[in-house]
Amino acid sequence: MPGMTSIEGKVRFGVGLGADTTPEDLPGIVDYLESSGADSVWFSELVYSPAVDPFIGMAYTLSRTTRLKAGTSVAILPGRHPVLVAKQVASLAALAPRRVLPAFGLHSALTAERDVFTVPRGRRGAVFDESLELLNAVLRGRDVSFDGEFFKVRSANVQPVPAKPVDIWLGGSGPVALARIGRLADGWLGSFLTPVEAGAARRTIEREAQAAGREIEPDHYGISLAVAAGDIPDDVYDMARRRRPEVDPAELIAADWPTLHRRIDAYVDAGLTKFVVRPVGSGDREAFLERFVGELLPRQN
Repeated sequence: MPGMTSIEGKVRFGVGLGADTTPEDLPGIVDYLESSGADSVWFSELVYSPAVDPFIGMAYTLSRTTRLKAGTSVAILPGRHPVLVAKQVASLAALAPRRVLPAFGLHSALTAERDVFTVPRGRRGAVFDESLELLNAVLRGRDVSFDGEFFKVRSANVQPVPAKPVDIWLGGSGPVALARIGRLADGWLGSFLTPVEAGAARRTIEREAQAAGREIEPDHYGISLAVAAGDIPDDVYDMARRRRPEVDPAELIAADWPTLHRRIDAYVDAGLTKFVVRPVGSGDREAFLERFVGELLPRQN
């Protein structure tokens, strides 16, 4: 097994669930990850697919387990009222303390789904910023009044307020997104970035946090990774090429497990410690889960 690089923070691995994970699949996946000692399971926002809604998926997972964490990778915040989201997060945190991992993004990766999360035209970034400010305020205190451009609430009193504030992570990789993370988030979950790019993103977030008088915990930097069963399928290769035309898709998607190990080493060297790993292609899900447990759990520190 590859040796771990000396780093600051806990290295943890979770399983990312995709569009092909149906409600019927979920009990077996959750039970296996709970019994195997996996750290976490992550639900993507995939409205027009058989995949379970991320908040429903988290609730189901947390109610069925006692140790496994559950997160979103990522749920869309602009287009949802942040006070209602705060109530969902606070309720989950009360039922399963320290096992709720909400991560939010700006918009759906699927163009067809973007109409579902409606915001004023051209103001999505501004809505995201204000949503995060209100979400954090309500999760951290009672009798919150907020008078913003998009949201106005009086004496918001979401209960129970978590005894330990729930960390809010964000996705994104552009300059505006990284600045937002530094100013408003507690962690970062990136995707489709090389290790060098991810390391640069971390440094940018740290600078933005420092400029805002904040500090993000050093082990609150992570990335979502994909691994194939030997070869990257053509459709996945083409999708990655469209998303990042300037980067070889083989640098973003691991063709096999040895490649994934080498890539993880590079991300760890770049300062990342949290990894959400998902399969690509139409391979055997049970085989992927067994390989995930055998390959990656020994690397947790």
